[in-house]
Amino acid sequence: MTVDESEKIFTKSFFLIFGALLFTALVMYALMSTVTEYATAMGSTATIAGLVSGIYVFGGLCSRIYSGDALQRIGWRKIALVFMSIHFLACLLYFIVDNVTLLIIVRFVHGIGFGASANAIVTVASAILPKKRFSEAFGYFMLGTTIAVGLGPFIGGFLYDTVGSHGCFIAAGVFSALALIFMSLIDIDKYDTKDKLSEEKQYSGIEKVIEFGAVPVSFFTALTSLGYVSILSFYRLYAAEVNLTAVFSWFFIIYSICLVLTRPLAGKIQDNGGDKIVCVVGIIAQSIGLMLIALIPSNITVIICAICAALGFGTLNSACTAIITRNTPEHRRSYALSTFFIFCDATIGFGPALLGCFVSASTGYAPLYFISSIITLLALPICLYSLK
Repeated sequence: MTVDESEKIFTKSFFLIFGALLFTALVMYALMSTVTEYATAMGSTATIAGLVSGIYVFGGLCSRIYSGDALQRIGWRKIALVFMSIHFLACLLYFIVDNVTLLIIVRFVHGIGFGASANAIVTVASAILPKKRFSEAFGYFMLGTTIAVGLGPFIGGFLYDTVGSHGCFIAAGVFSALALIFMSLIDIDKYDTKDKLSEEKQYSGIEKVIEFGAVPVSFFTALTSLGYVSILSFYRLYAAEVNLTAVFSWFFIIYSICLVLTRPLAGKIQDNGGDKIVCVVGIIAQSIGLMLIALIPSNITVIICAICAALGFGTLNSACTAIITRNTPEHRRSYALSTFFIFCDATIGFGPALLGCFVSASTGYAPLYFISSIITLLALPICLYSLK
């Protein structure tokens, strides 16, 4: 294989792993954007609705804790296909839900399938993508999540408003089945590093869960994810409160368009100019966007916030995953990715319920976004320390 061939980004394996990521992410975002509304329609409070949204990611957190080590011990193919099958089958359980308690249980099981699946997808991608163009290639790969972030809430909201919750559940089932098919078509064994573990140190205790070198970057990314999830989980309710439903319905479309335009460029900047500039700009931009919609909700500030969120969490998620993957030895890569997603999943999982506590009849949802802006800004000094 020539050097040029080895550095090609758009290969058959790339498109298959991209498809697996896209459809897995579509399930998450199509349901997370509507499930809080579904829960409130059952009579739950904003805090419980936030729990219903976040418990999916908490289930993912639990399976990520297991999957980092399991990917190395058991193998990438088996872990990927088993948990993606759980992810698909859990979609069918939504049809038997008739109360909030059962909905929370189903969301948790669904999240278990999601967490290990997503970890496996990114681990396989880290082996498929060319190393000399890794940040750029990873930016293109993560466009799968970008498209899902834009289309997922749009599809979920459209189906919920036109055919009800069952339409959302059917779409989720179709998306998860497609993700499973795409993953099954990849020659995963060609990239699996399982056999290398026997040649390296055998890990025990906390080393089977956490890669300590990945903790600082994971931590400041997690703080930005808490700001992002405040939009994802509550934007429809906030939009109705401030009479901006029309413009908020386009929020994630604008977010995705901005990411499609900027993420490959950000990847090139990161490869050539370093990590710090991309991360610092992202943190500041997201904090500004959240503050604007909290203090001055209007058509223009919603659009600005969508752009800022794209430059913020949207870009940071890809950039920081690339940083961790690039800076971690190959035999510890699944542990590093697991660490990264554990931190992000913990904030996304607990965040909606935590942020829901700042909502009251007298203040509405605005304080939630103000607090999210401050939390995002707290990531800045940690970022500057981590990326010296």
